[in-house]
Amino acid sequence: MIDRLTIERIKERADIVDVVSDFVSLKKVGVNYRGLCPFHNDHTPSFYVSPSRRTCHCFVCGEGGDSVGFIMRHEQLTYPDALRWLARRYNIEIQEKELTEEQKKEQSDRESMFIVNEWAAKYFKDILHNDIDGRAIGMQYFRQRGVRDDIIEKFRLGFCLNDRHAMSDEALRQGYSREFLIKTGLCYPDEKKKDEIHDRFAGRVIFPWIGVSGKVVAFGGRVLDSRTKGVSQKYVNSPDSEIYHKDHELYGIFQAKKAIAKEDLVYMVEGYTDVISMHQCGIENVVANSGTALSEHQIRLLHRFTQNIVLLYDGDEAGIKAALRGTDMLLREGMNVKVMLLPDGDDPDSFARKHSAEQLRQYVKEHQTDFIEFKTRVLLQNAKDPREKSEAVNSIIHSISVIGDPIVRATYIQDCSLRLGYNEQTLNAKLNEEIRNYRDEQRKAERRSFNDNLNPNPNSEVEGNLSPQNTPPSTPIKENTLSSLIIKEVIRHGSMTLYDNVETEDGTTMSLTLAQYVALNLQEDNLQFAEPLYNQILSEAVEHSAEEGFESERYFTLHPDYEVSSVAIRLCSDNVILSKSLQVETTQYDLQERINHLLFDFRNEYIMMRIKQLTTEIAQSADDPERQLALMEQLKTAQEMRRDIAQRIGSSIASKRM
Repeated sequence: MIDRLTIERIKERADIVDVVSDFVSLKKVGVNYRGLCPFHNDHTPSFYVSPSRRTCHCFVCGEGGDSVGFIMRHEQLTYPDALRWLARRYNIEIQEKELTEEQKKEQSDRESMFIVNEWAAKYFKDILHNDIDGRAIGMQYFRQRGVRDDIIEKFRLGFCLNDRHAMSDEALRQGYSREFLIKTGLCYPDEKKKDEIHDRFAGRVIFPWIGVSGKVVAFGGRVLDSRTKGVSQKYVNSPDSEIYHKDHELYGIFQAKKAIAKEDLVYMVEGYTDVISMHQCGIENVVANSGTALSEHQIRLLHRFTQNIVLLYDGDEAGIKAALRGTDMLLREGMNVKVMLLPDGDDPDSFARKHSAEQLRQYVKEHQTDFIEFKTRVLLQNAKDPREKSEAVNSIIHSISVIGDPIVRATYIQDCSLRLGYNEQTLNAKLNEEIRNYRDEQRKAERRSFNDNLNPNPNSEVEGNLSPQNTPPSTPIKENTLSSLIIKEVIRHGSMTLYDNVETEDGTTMSLTLAQYVALNLQEDNLQFAEPLYNQILSEAVEHSAEEGFESERYFTLHPDYEVSSVAIRLCSDNVILSKSLQVETTQYDLQERINHLLFDFRNEYIMMRIKQLTTEIAQSADDPERQLALMEQLKTAQEMRRDIAQRIGSSIASKRM
């Protein structure tokens, strides 16, 4: 367990802008920061970060929270693990009791796999630097390619001994589970001897895949020496697992994310050594998809940091195909796409080793082409008859049709008309047809997705929305109800004095905070909220009201209970961010008017529900005159209360008009 004081220290130290910036490119807008939401397919920045409140919030999908909540959601961690993640980042020591064997078994498979991968990365690195074969074979390979020591360290490069049991035997000897060695893909079972496992990367140099958060998610291994000739699998990668999906990850993203945000540009290359060589020559805003087709997940990951991408591929046929393959998807996701093919015989690795960073940047700047120019040149150069030319033009128009911005589409159509010699009206007709077809496909896909994702469990607390793995289930609270509006005022202004010099029964006077006033008001009629969490928040606000320096909003948004802090953050997130000059200060009179109106409405809603319930019960108790009489007395009382509330509301409205 992590004690409350440590939790508060972690939350105080964890700067929300600093934390979110590790995953999202933020730009300052007034006193806040804004960027693309990492939790949904965001094309226009809708994710706001408030340094003053220490919270973040997306105004489209509603996700957000404090620094702990953000890490929980983004990294799919439990509340304690998110606290540990932040504690490590800010060098905060957590005193915890050593886990028992039983507790170790209860740890999630996901966390256990990360632990095994982290151990393996250190093991491979140690072999590369300290084992005689590691230095003679693995290090020699990197030396031949001119890789410096600082780059080897930066990318955590390693080596796996040729013995197919060396790594697994050492892992088992140190107490790591055979189950997780297989689940991570580090090992695989023997086809004949099922109780025996083999090292997947035996005899290969190792390229760890480090996710955007800094955790080792997978490995790539390259076979060495003469065995590379004629080998069908020169590179072997970890198989998909619970912590690694190859279409979700990009090699080098952890090392590149800050440079990508700073340069507002990313270079996309194909392989490990391409990334490493470009880093070595001084260009760090580069990632690789390692030979797989670009996926929406990978593009959205990049889009958090920039919308500008240069596809930097070999100039051979394979490089051209790779560039064409990813273009439409990048455009559909709102990326600005440039393409640059290197001279024949060069790949980014070899080209970077021959040039300085400045020379490489200058070459790219001078030779990169817009995707339309690139696609036009590539597709039309081999078009020998009208049919082939028509197919090429249709392909170009299709690419333009997936662009979301209509002005950008119109500009490209004009450009195509000039380049291709086609009438602009003809091209627009084809463009509109493509757009209609695409939208029809989208609607069909949305219907399929809706049907596939209907909640199969009718007893689920959260309709149609399953909680992320390892994340505590959200409290099912409708946050547009009167009770939530009252609690919102308690969280935001609960510590503010609402009434001065209120006379008590013993003749003395006192001041009432908003939280105390709400609690007393509800106690008069023995009312409370239906949501236990709201009652807890009100109770704590009253308890701390008398404390000097108590700020209710800060207290609840930084609350050590995740459910309390997450509800507080959601309720206090404004739908519209106003500049400081447009913000109106809330006065004591404003609060009195607002909270009394809400409490009147809350009572009225409760009484109306009670009247409806009593009316139904009276009709159902026709065979029990005694019970029916008692219910009718209760109904009479409820109706009197209803008239009293209506009269008080009417008086309040009349006084406003005078």
